Amino acid sequence: MHTALGLYLHVPFCLRKCAYCSFYSEAGLPPDKGKAYLAAVTAQLRQVSTCQRPLTSIFFGGGTPTMLPPEVLSSLLAACLHSFPCAEEPEISLEVNPATVDCSGLNLLRQAGFNRLSIGVQSLHDGELRQLGRPHSAAEALQTAQLARRAGFANINLDLMYGLPGQTLATWQDTLVQALALQPQHLSIYELTIEESTPFARQHEQGNLLLPNEDTVLRMLEETQRLLRGEGFHRYEISNYARHGCECRHNINYWQNGEYIGVGPGAVACLSGTRRSAVADVREFCRLIESGQSVWEEEECLAPEAAFRETIIMGLRMTDGVSLEELHRRFGINAEAYYGAPLARLIRQEMLERADNGWLRLTEQGLLLANTVMAELV
Repeated sequence: MHTALGLYLHVPFCLRKCAYCSFYSEAGLPPDKGKAYLAAVTAQLRQVSTCQRPLTSIFFGGGTPTMLPPEVLSSLLAACLHSFPCAEEPEISLEVNPATVDCSGLNLLRQAGFNRLSIGVQSLHDGELRQLGRPHSAAEALQTAQLARRAGFANINLDLMYGLPGQTLATWQDTLVQALALQPQHLSIYELTIEESTPFARQHEQGNLLLPNEDTVLRMLEETQRLLRGEGFHRYEISNYARHGCECRHNINYWQNGEYIGVGPGAVACLSGTRRSAVADVREFCRLIESGQSVWEEEECLAPEAAFRETIIMGLRMTDGVSLEELHRRFGINAEAYYGAPLARLIRQEMLERADNGWLRLTEQGLLLANTVMAELV
């Protein structure tokens, strides 16, 4: 059975909102709001600490967690470690944006127990960064990665994006080459998607967003795979590449539809088959915690069949796919009998394949058309 348990802590503050971002975050960090947030999150950690299964991963995401001072992040991590038991050598990740933390701050964070850093680089070309609305330069991104190494972080992820406005195959190749020269252990590489209610969505509707054409985007992906294979990375999920043993445990737990505790405004928790979403507003979140009320705005309890389908859809994002035997043990449903003709057709069309080990996975062609394939299985 799937036994991993993660903790996700959401820090919803940013220097400024990026033009493509649809996650809940707020630009700026007024001192009063920061203090109220810290008190509320610490109180919520005490509330949820009744769960005594050991944590296999802790993930501080955002927003930009490093908008909070390193001392505050360190105390929050100490509160997490005090509230929950941990498995041996848990993965403790922190999202970092360049230009929001310096050398001494990185040293303090490493000493506090963070052992994996995820740096939001996105591009190593200043013109592309300006288009995205990123608050840092390419030089600052490179420097942050180098300082993280000096601070003792042995497990570093870089977030990169392709298919950006004004991006060419040549600038994408250059970003990849520069990123690989930093010797990261992990790369999260996302194709730009236009999310609703973002500045990019409005520009796109008005015809003011000049994006690379489909052929160029496909060539960017092909070049990504060629370069990364040559550097010893393997693609273990649609958008994620790692050196052996450096796959992100927090994300794998999510893709396997595992259980995780969510803390902070806008955070999501999934426990005992119930998914809850916290109110996505700092002031309201703080008010609810202070008055002893529930912060959960939405709650969804999936029926076994719906949970089974969701587990397949999420699990197929991983290149290993999903174990048909494990699915049957977990849900009591035989996937091949359940899906019948649609699944047989996708296998016949060579979009999916049943591996020798009894796992169902996307083929190379299926990975390119993953959304289409998964729509058939929802």
